[in-house]
Amino acid sequence: MVYYGAFCQSALSPLMGRVNAYVMRWMRKKFKRLRGRKKAQSAWNQAVARRTRFFAQWAWTTHAPRV
Repeated sequence: MVYYGAFCQSALSPLMGRVNAYVMRWMRKKFKRLRGRKKAQSAWNQAVARRTRFFAQWAWTTHAPRV
């Protein structure tokens, strides 16, 4: 991420969004209480606020994907 991001960060943005979407989909399937989109998005926002460096892509894109 650091190498390619130094040259063309905009090219990595869709990839980071897709990784976030996969993480969100996994989270919604694993935890029954997060099956609803609004609950999952609020849990996502709380997790990103609490642990900003938990996943490397959260340093660049922190928005909750629409999955």
